[in-house]
Amino acid sequence: MKQPARGITYEAAVQLLQKAYTAFNARDIDAVLNLMHANVSWPNGWEGGYVHGHDGVRDYWQRQWAAINPTVEPVSFDETGDGRICVNVHQVVKDLDDNVLVDGMVQHIYTIVNGLVQTMEIK
Repeated sequence: MKQPARGITYEAAVQLLQKAYTAFNARDIDAVLNLMHANVSWPNGWEGGYVHGHDGVRDYWQRQWAAINPTVEPVSFDETGDGRICVNVHQVVKDLDDNVLVDGMVQHIYTIVNGLVQTMEIK
């Protein structure tokens, strides 16, 4: 068993993140927000900067999904040396006419505190 990821086991962290990716791809905002701290810090990969809290994430995703259609599929999970979780993600972003704008790999780095996502970074 790998080291705990800030209050939960590595395995539980992976399960949490798998649920989050599934819910994001299904556009189930409430299900994803239930996996995040109320004061989450989330990257605005579309416009730049960060959004904060459930309301900030909800607003960001609603605006994003009105303009583009991203899907993110986790390929692998690993724990960083500082207890965060790094997810290698296959990301496909399409416009609303189903034309591919981006198709590539990115890394998402998560800080999980007390069983909930506290922060995410895009590398």
